[in-house]
Parts: sequence; C-alpha cells; structure tokens
Amino acid sequence: MSANHTDNIFKSFKNLEFKNTVSHQCGVTMNDSVEARAIAELMAEKPGITVTYMPAMIRVDGEGKITFKMDEISEVLGREITAQTFEIATSTHYGRMVTIDENTVVLFGDMTEVMAYVAYA
Repeated sequence: MSANHTDNIFKSFKNLEFKNTVSHQCGVTMNDSVEARAIAELMAEKPGITVTYMPAMIRVDGEGKITFKMDEISEVLGREITAQTFEIATSTHYGRMVTIDENTVVLFGDMTEVMAYVAYA
C-alpha cells in the first residue's frame, strides 16, 4: 500500500479548526469501480496526493493541482480511457477541472492558475 494512503483523512467535528484562509486543495470522489481503482492506484504513487478508500467511494485529494494522464490510467486499467470517460468516472470533484488535451485533465485548486485556461466572452 502506498505511503500516501490513509484510512481516514476526515476529522470529527470537535477536532475541526476553522480559519479565515483560502484553501488550494482539489480532488475527486469516485464511486468504487474498476476505473476508480485504476485511477486511485496510479495517483497514490504521485507526490502530494492522498488517496482514501471508503466502503463505496474512493477519494483522491491534492494541493494546488492534480494532473491526470489518460495514457497512464489506460496502462494501469488495461484498456483505453478517454478524457470524457474519465470525467464520468470522476463526476464529483472540487476545484476547477480543465481538459487540456485528449490525454491530459488537470484539476486546479489554485483559481489564479486556472485563469490561463478560461476564455472570456
């Protein structure tokens, strides 16, 4: 099991500390599935990523941004996964999800960094 894996990253209400700060965290919560397991296993090996397995869900959390490469996920999965299929598997996320190209989906926690990819009308 990866060093980045944790059984529970969540704190009980009594242990929460409220701060008036901005978080640059981002992440996805996936229903436990073959695709979700492949994504989680791959991402657990990346620095700064925390993977949490729950009874029916898997969370992948990071700071700043998380880059998901479809070719890497496809290799672990044993079949092709597209950016569109990835977005379905990771339909619950926090941060801004941007499809950079057919192989790269980035989840940004830092909203100033995502501005380079946002088009204004």
